[in-house]
Amino acid sequence: MKINDVEIQDTFAEAFPMTATRLIITAEDRFWALRAAESMTGFATSVIACGCEAGIEQEIAAEMTPDGRPGIAVLVFAVSGKELEKQVVRRVGQCVLTCPSTSVFAGMKGEKRISLGSHLRYFGDGFQISKLVGGVRYWRVPVMDGEFVCQEDTARCKAVGGGNFLVLSENLKGALKSCEAAMDAMRQLTDVIMPFPGGVARSGSKVGSKYKSLNASTNDAFCPTLRSVTDTLLPEGVSAALEVVIDGLTEADVARAMRVGILAACEAGRTLGLRAITGGNYGGKLGPYHFHLREILQ
Repeated sequence: MKINDVEIQDTFAEAFPMTATRLIITAEDRFWALRAAESMTGFATSVIACGCEAGIEQEIAAEMTPDGRPGIAVLVFAVSGKELEKQVVRRVGQCVLTCPSTSVFAGMKGEKRISLGSHLRYFGDGFQISKLVGGVRYWRVPVMDGEFVCQEDTARCKAVGGGNFLVLSENLKGALKSCEAAMDAMRQLTDVIMPFPGGVARSGSKVGSKYKSLNASTNDAFCPTLRSVTDTLLPEGVSAALEVVIDGLTEADVARAMRVGILAACEAGRTLGLRAITGGNYGGKLGPYHFHLREILQ
């Protein structure tokens, strides 16, 4: 299969189960809502070392938010409900509670819950108060610009982490421009995030390492400088590989994002040296979700 003369390799991307939540951060204006969201989703590229994977999902118009103010929706993914709760409470407490004018609300419904305001309320030192609105409890915590309003808890749901595709290019410029086009297209979608810087990882990893202290290490098969000393998977003429990583609320969400991103990458990269699109997998040993590239694109 070729799209715009770019080969789509006959392989699959492998992903694994996660759990996720959506939060809606509002503020006096878009500037402050965005600052809080950016801070909260920082250092959240990979569960390998960050504890969670998080990113901005979308902006929300004021008329669509719980308190009628400009909002930003963020998605946070973790390997368990316990870890998700820990990461959410820490990040909201340090990055949203601290940000001028902000409030935070649950962004999804569901039976499985994790704490939010029920933990953060203690910062009020006994001056905090709660109020039930429509059967939902909110906490009002006094802060120096007024009150921090925070919903008591939020829902979590099953999710999919680690969906991906790799762009293989003759040169770095072609790889970068292909990924930038993919990200521009994928950011128009909801229910997914791309947690790495700019949505892209240059340090794709494999499971395991020669060093016992590491559970992941550089994916040497895609490192151009190691072509002569390892079992390379890089086609002849390819000197740069980059990996786009996707987390989604459902398997279908990840597949949709992969399709949109791959098509955009092939369109942008066809004159810049993009040679092939492939998928990152571990022979099916990492996770139960297998996204076969050619099936997604047909």
